[in-house]
Amino acid sequence: MTKAVWSGVFTAAAVVLFASQANAQVTAGATVTVSATVNAKAKLTVGSASVTFNDADPDVTPLLTATGAVSLDVKARTGSASNVTLTVQADGPLTNAASDTIAISNLTWTATGTNFAAGTMGTTASSLGSWTGGGNFTGSQTYRLVNSWTYNTGTYTAIITYTLTAP
Repeated sequence: MTKAVWSGVFTAAAVVLFASQANAQVTAGATVTVSATVNAKAKLTVGSASVTFNDADPDVTPLLTATGAVSLDVKARTGSASNVTLTVQADGPLTNAASDTIAISNLTWTATGTNFAAGTMGTTASSLGSWTGGGNFTGSQTYRLVNSWTYNTGTYTAIITYTLTAP
């Protein structure tokens, strides 16, 4: 019987010991606030730094096409309802070394890609593309130049500025 009493005492002690450990466990919690600042950004990659036209007979080729298309990669991060715009503008007429000029309005372009638009070059900003909200927009622009017998000989140049705006 003593053996049975001691077995009962050990069993009771074990129950109390394990019950105490279970009741002694405590849980704790914590929170962390995550914050990220996302600012508006705009990035424009123009695939070519220059555009050239090959000479041709104006009777045969009244409209010259540039030797290659200009690839355009527009990236904008802005508000979902904000307007993203891409414009082009010339610094003046096409001019040669003798200061002869070709009206910049003789330079036009066609465009490919979502929301890219064809247009006519000017000395004020002309729309080349527009989008609502941010994203990555790709397209291309092919320049064309009216070919005329009235042009004086020479190599004509103008500087074209591309401006991407993403408020």
